[in-house]
Amino acid sequence: MNFNKGFFITGTDTGCGKTEVTLGLMHRLQAEGLSVAGLKPVAAGAVLTPEGLRNDDALKIQAQSDISLPYEKVNPFAYEAFIAPHLAAKSERRPISLRKIQADFIELSALADRVIVEGVGGWRVPLGHGVTLPDLVRLLNLPVILVVGLKLGCINHTLLTEESILGSGLRLAGWVGNHIDPDMDAQRENIETLCSWMPAPCLGEIPYMEQPTAEAVGECFDRCIAATGLGGVCKRSCR
Repeated sequence: MNFNKGFFITGTDTGCGKTEVTLGLMHRLQAEGLSVAGLKPVAAGAVLTPEGLRNDDALKIQAQSDISLPYEKVNPFAYEAFIAPHLAAKSERRPISLRKIQADFIELSALADRVIVEGVGGWRVPLGHGVTLPDLVRLLNLPVILVVGLKLGCINHTLLTEESILGSGLRLAGWVGNHIDPDMDAQRENIETLCSWMPAPCLGEIPYMEQPTAEAVGECFDRCIAATGLGGVCKRSCR
């Protein structure tokens, strides 16, 4: 598994903060002196511009990357319809190619020390007939970081997602708690429950932010992933 080349960022659901965590992790790695490229292979909800379809999250990832990359290398499959990606791909008659994404990942891996890949939607998202997001992660051979959107129901969502990741034969490197609901009751108790139930380490806890920045989110990680594998990840104290 490519522990030294990057991570795949997935989430408990749409809107849990995958992009914010992706940008924050990229910033944190860059602060450690590593060159970092970002890849968002699939994005639904793009806007048609004179240059073509552009997705706001993918544009942020492109801007955060150390190396200058054409948009198509950051987001090879962009769809205008803001619907499930396999439905958007079918509607716009542009099927998602896992081999194309793999080729782009290999190319970026040769240019940067680390490549951070952001998924789409939640974990078990279909990408085509008989193909789901875990198939892509398996092909890229990357460890997974799970973004937990802290809201009512997140414990169930998190444990089910963790079970599915491990059941797919993939490595869960850790999880990040993201406070997306400032009015959520028992926030600390939910974090403590997740810490006690999740076998993977908590890599950081992100407070609620009206306008999160890569720098602010990056500071929420306990330690950056070190230059060698997972040695630099330490389990967060959930007090």
